[in-house]
Amino acid sequence: MIKNYIKIAFRNLWRHKSFSLINIVGLAIGLTAFVLILMYVNFELSYDNFHTKADQIYRVNTNIISSNDVMKEPVTSAPMGPALKADFPEVVESTRIFGDKVLVKVKDQLFQEYRMIIADPSLFKTFNFPLIKGSATQALKNPFSVVLTETTAKKYFGSADPLGKTLVFDNKYPVTVTGIAKDAPANSQIKFDLIYSVSSLDKEYPGRLSQWGNFGNFTFLLLKKGTNASLLQAQMPAFLKRHISESDRKQGMNYALFIEPLKDTYMDPKSYDGGNMNNIYIFSIIALFILLIAAINFINLTTARATERAKEVGVRKVIGADRNQLIWQFLGESIMICLIAFVFAVLLITLLLPLFNQVAGKEICHTIFNHGYLLILLCISVVIGLSAGVYPALVLSGFKPVVILKGKFSTSVKGAWLRKALVITQFTISIVLIVGTLVVYKQLNFMRSQSLGFNKDQILTINFAGDQAVLKSYQTIKNEIKAVPNVLSITMSAGTPGGGSSNAYSELENRQGTMQPVNINLYDVDYDYIPAYGMKVIAGRTFSSAYGTDSTKAIVVNEAAAKSLGYVSPNDAIGKRFSQWGRDGKIIGVVKNFHYRSLQQNVEPLNMRVNPANAETFSVKIAAKDMPGTIAAIQNKWKILVPQRPFNYDFVDKNFDRQYANEERFGKLFLYFAVLAIFISCLGLLGLASYSTIQRTREIGIRKVLGASVVSIVSMLSKEFLLLVIAASVIAFPLAWWGMHTWLRDFAYRINISWYVFVFAGAISLLIAFTTVCFQSVKAALANPVKSLKSE
Repeated sequence: MIKNYIKIAFRNLWRHKSFSLINIVGLAIGLTAFVLILMYVNFELSYDNFHTKADQIYRVNTNIISSNDVMKEPVTSAPMGPALKADFPEVVESTRIFGDKVLVKVKDQLFQEYRMIIADPSLFKTFNFPLIKGSATQALKNPFSVVLTETTAKKYFGSADPLGKTLVFDNKYPVTVTGIAKDAPANSQIKFDLIYSVSSLDKEYPGRLSQWGNFGNFTFLLLKKGTNASLLQAQMPAFLKRHISESDRKQGMNYALFIEPLKDTYMDPKSYDGGNMNNIYIFSIIALFILLIAAINFINLTTARATERAKEVGVRKVIGADRNQLIWQFLGESIMICLIAFVFAVLLITLLLPLFNQVAGKEICHTIFNHGYLLILLCISVVIGLSAGVYPALVLSGFKPVVILKGKFSTSVKGAWLRKALVITQFTISIVLIVGTLVVYKQLNFMRSQSLGFNKDQILTINFAGDQAVLKSYQTIKNEIKAVPNVLSITMSAGTPGGGSSNAYSELENRQGTMQPVNINLYDVDYDYIPAYGMKVIAGRTFSSAYGTDSTKAIVVNEAAAKSLGYVSPNDAIGKRFSQWGRDGKIIGVVKNFHYRSLQQNVEPLNMRVNPANAETFSVKIAAKDMPGTIAAIQNKWKILVPQRPFNYDFVDKNFDRQYANEERFGKLFLYFAVLAIFISCLGLLGLASYSTIQRTREIGIRKVLGASVVSIVSMLSKEFLLLVIAASVIAFPLAWWGMHTWLRDFAYRINISWYVFVFAGAISLLIAFTTVCFQSVKAALANPVKSLKSE
């Protein structure tokens, strides 16, 4: 019996090849898209879950509070971690992690590394970063010890054993390799190529680890199992009162500490290079949408064609088939088609995974045979098969054979309305995705094309990591590079737009004439910085070497800083006093606000001061002509002038745009999945249009005989489906507006969603629907009416 059912199923598939292909392809693509998004969402939510004690690990965050500002940061000062462990018995371990970059010399080779972390020995007790070689308790115990990852060790030493080998950091610190760690997993927030012992900082920068006011490191706490984190949090104010100096409190600075579960930190908006929970929600909804569209297609086409098998049911009942046999036959056929789609989906996922990882910008997954994805896919396929098979199985099997064989069986009006409702649902989802895609790309284009308030084009940056030898001869280096043909200007700084800034506790004179404590972003620059970047001075003046005090007693602030002090006009801020890190002087200029960070954030208060001794980057403005030749000439100069450092360069515009990398990836994924959803919807529409045309074959033939034109027939066949798309648009537009309005709230500078976006999306939907339906309609309208009438 089962063998007979399988034969009948394959015979039906072959007889209706076009419908079978649409069903299988549409469902396979839908299942593929669903599982790929599921992999992405699961990966994003899995960050740091590989740590066996993840539930006990908390990150310490700091609110730095001044009289006018609360700066929320995921960092602390260096002494806080050890003090927390000493004060609270529930803290088993505290681990400090500093991010840093370093120039590594291995024999005669130089490597500029940007992913070095400096950490306490407790790193290996708190986190699961297993060592392949070396002792976890001893590897970071002594100063000038370093642990390399497997990949870094192979890069430096090949197949040789690296333990005990010596590296030279920044051309002056001999460092011993004490361990080899496995590469950090892709879903780890803590990423590194080298781990340097934190005790080395005491040797390199004496006193740094005891500075309570220097917020520059992450602090993680490992709590005892069963510790109530809320009770520990409640004790933080008292802890700070014991440790923050009286001088800090008198100056108006206050701190508040908040402990945050490790598993929550990746999605924290303040995390560096973290995730975005709104994007996770959006992708989850898209995954469900695509699966729903694919399922609707399959169910729609399966139930629509089921009525054609009514006579088959009648004949089977006459020759003795009972209802249960018919139910299992129809359910089995439906599930079998879904299983074929399941096999195709597995093949598609396997083929597309490498490309998907590339578009997502991370190794999300290597195979579908992990994390139960295959089982999930199989279960969904079976459920869709059962859902699609219920109608023919239960309804058709219940009809009386006499009625069916007399030809009195007719399609259900309720069934037709259900199919229309499902088509409307499909196109509602598709239109929402079209609007979403348009809004995402308009926002990305807006951010890329927005005036930033400075010139970022054709500025090449050379990072020398604050090399003291470079700083001693910086003026000579500047003069030599400036003499290269096509070099227009050169400046140096410890901050470039898009590249981060330091933060300084300062006191600035406000509108009331009192010294106001503030936390303010800081750029250390030279005299040429402001003109080199084309920043507009709107009050006062820029720095000048003609004024001897500009290097010690002057700062330039941005509009946001002047406004935060209460000044209505930027001119009012000129000449006002400041005190900052041992410097006292006056504000000499105000620059127009420029976006030194992503347009997702408001422009925050910033000040610049002349302090080339803190610089770590040269910014070189070059002409557009012969850029490769100019860069090669600069490189040759660099090799002569700075032989101890590699020539590592970047461009300001590219570096600035990298801030939007996550949004760019989000936009690409959104577009791809929106196109898939629309394609699947069109497949379903094509199938239904084909079915509708077949059902009306005789009517079309009669109309043609009576003189109906091709245009009128196409119009008649298309009208019904186009009305469904219009109805879908009416439902989709408010849903799309709400969804994208919510997404845009993450951006400080954002577009308004214009009415023409909806008109355009509706027009695209109508055009796609009309083209899809028209394909079948024209074919039917051009057919010979004699043949269609003979068929009845």
